[in-house]
Amino acid sequence: MKKSINILGVTGSVGQSTADVILSAPERFEVMTLSAHRNVDKLADMAVKLDAQRAVIADESRLDALKVRLEGTGIASSGGQEALEEAAAEPCDITVAAIVGMAGLRPIIQAVRHSKAVAIANKEPLVSAGPLVIAEAAKHRTALLPVDSEHNAIFQVFEPENRLQIEKLILTASGGPFRTWDRADMARATPQQALAHPNWSMGAKISVDSATMMNKALEVIEAHYLFDMPPEKIEILVHPQSVVHSMVEYADGSVLAQMGASDMRTPLAQALAWPERMKTPGRTLDLQAMSRLTFEPCDMEKFPATAHAYTALEAGPYACIALNAANEVAVDAFLATRIGFFAIMESVEHILAGLRSETLRTLDDIIRFDHSVREATAAYIDRKAGELKKEIKAVP
Repeated sequence: MKKSINILGVTGSVGQSTADVILSAPERFEVMTLSAHRNVDKLADMAVKLDAQRAVIADESRLDALKVRLEGTGIASSGGQEALEEAAAEPCDITVAAIVGMAGLRPIIQAVRHSKAVAIANKEPLVSAGPLVIAEAAKHRTALLPVDSEHNAIFQVFEPENRLQIEKLILTASGGPFRTWDRADMARATPQQALAHPNWSMGAKISVDSATMMNKALEVIEAHYLFDMPPEKIEILVHPQSVVHSMVEYADGSVLAQMGASDMRTPLAQALAWPERMKTPGRTLDLQAMSRLTFEPCDMEKFPATAHAYTALEAGPYACIALNAANEVAVDAFLATRIGFFAIMESVEHILAGLRSETLRTLDDIIRFDHSVREATAAYIDRKAGELKKEIKAVP
């Protein structure tokens, strides 16, 4: 029987890779609902290609344009945040949660409540609401299938029956585009340079996160929640070739690793076919073509974001939310050339330094706190950007 599937965020890089996997084996999947934020043309094209039953545009102002594009196709259309959450609540075999940022939090909660499995492709909901997502998944007996290459790798070699014999989870990191740069050059880095990832083709936000290694910080938090491992048993190891995607070390000295090409279609194929396997439409690994595999420790002084993951986990869930929210705002400001590269982390550290402990019990509590952190970060960046402009004007 075909697996019924919803893709939340089909127009992004992960959504497009998901579509590639489905189109490579259309006999295996029945596409129910696709969603996008506001890219009507790409959403409509993908809905037709994938023979979807419904297309949802989160920006309701774009709904009329979507209806025009889908006229005569028989594909239903709807728009707005409420429609997106309703679509996420439609029962299906698997939902791919690929909406970027905190906008994906409410939909992923709905998906966890109504899907048999949720393939999690975005870090932010787990980082910001990990305890809530895990609790909902347990309550509704929903399988959480990580799609990030690192967590998918751990998922493939993680032995739940031997959990107590696990010494550590080892998250590998490429080191990003600035791995070999000195700090003076990094301080002058442009958005274009930060977006030039050496191994992966990704969206703008996650590419900048790779350059600061904030992506690895968020992955440490995500791994903590997904695999119920204490932070001290989660390690970051820089592996520039991005061939070994992550490892699990056991008490008997065995280190189990998952290897593959730097292609998101590999973990997506694993998640979509789980618990079975399917042929990937992506690149496969040519072991004979590899000259060497190297590993080096993570430089937490050069990339302080990685250290913040551990301090945030020690402080509590509220600090994880703040880390993520402040970073999102700062990355947007960097991409808009309002602040420099180092100001991303400076903004995050300013927010973390001023935090007070918060008890967040509900989804609304989390969203309100997240919003307040974003406002505080934006205010700080406004001041910072203003100072930079004054300095520029003062230069003769």
